[in-house]
Amino acid sequence: MHIYKILRPEEWAEFEAAGTTRGAPVDLADGYIHFSTAQQMRETAAKHFGNAGDLVLVAVDPAPLGDALRWEVSRGGAKFPHLYRALHLDDVVRTYPLPQSTGGHIFPEGVQ
Repeated sequence: MHIYKILRPEEWAEFEAAGTTRGAPVDLADGYIHFSTAQQMRETAAKHFGNAGDLVLVAVDPAPLGDALRWEVSRGGAKFPHLYRALHLDDVVRTYPLPQSTGGHIFPEGVQ
């Protein structure tokens, strides 16, 4: 199982160049990096990135994140993964393009 971070292309480019990120502006404001599970990511995209254009979906294995990853109650009472440290490029297992269409973002098949 992976957890997922949705990034705008410029955020991904900055992360890739620096090798580390503290996340998007919302993450910096909240003091942790917001992630979603495979079951949550589509709703997250629709709610927070509805008209943001093409995006990047970043897959991360939660196991190596250790105690810095906390599962906390958020939207609708569901537990969401929150990372309380910088995310390193080495933490990223895979990235996927997340193109936007008229019906929303198009997620890759088989993402879990």
